[in-house]
Amino acid sequence: MVNETKNIRVAMILEIIGRPAEHLVETLGKIIDEMEKEKGVSVVEKKINEPVLMKDQKDFYTTFAEVEIEVDEIMILAGLMFKYMPAHIEVISPELIALTNNGWGDIFSELTRRLHKYDEVARVLQMQLAQLQKEINEKKGNKDESPEPSTKKTVRKKKK
Repeated sequence: MVNETKNIRVAMILEIIGRPAEHLVETLGKIIDEMEKEKGVSVVEKKINEPVLMKDQKDFYTTFAEVEIEVDEIMILAGLMFKYMPAHIEVISPELIALTNNGWGDIFSELTRRLHKYDEVARVLQMQLAQLQKEINEKKGNKDESPEPSTKKTVRKKKK
C-alpha cells in the first residue's frame, strides 16, 4: 500500500491589480498572512515586489508576490489554489507525489463541488443580468413613447 506524500513544498506567484499603489503591497501582505494562518500551511519565504503602473492605464497598478510554502498534504494545496487563485504554481519537492485512490477522490470531489458552486453563481448572475436588461429595455420603451408630446408640438407649429 502506497502512503500519500506529505510535506509538499511549492512556489507560487500571487498577482494583484488596483490602486493606490501602496494599497497593493499592503493587501498582498495581508493575503500572505492569511495564507500562513491556514491549517497545515507554513510560509517559508516571501517577496512582495514594488507596484508598477499598468501599460495604457493612468492610475491602475499591478504587482506580484513570490511565495514559497510548505503544506502538510496535497488536499491543502488544492484548497489554497481555489481560495487564493495564484497566477502560477510550481512544485519544488518532492519529485514524485503519491496519492491513494481516496486522496484523488477527495481532490476531484472538492474540484467538482467548487465548479458546481461557480456554475451556480454564474447562472444566478446571468439571470439577474437578463432581468436588468429587460427592465432597462422596458424603461427605454417608456422613454421612447414620451417624446410624442414634443413631436405633437412640432406638428402644431407646422399647422400654424
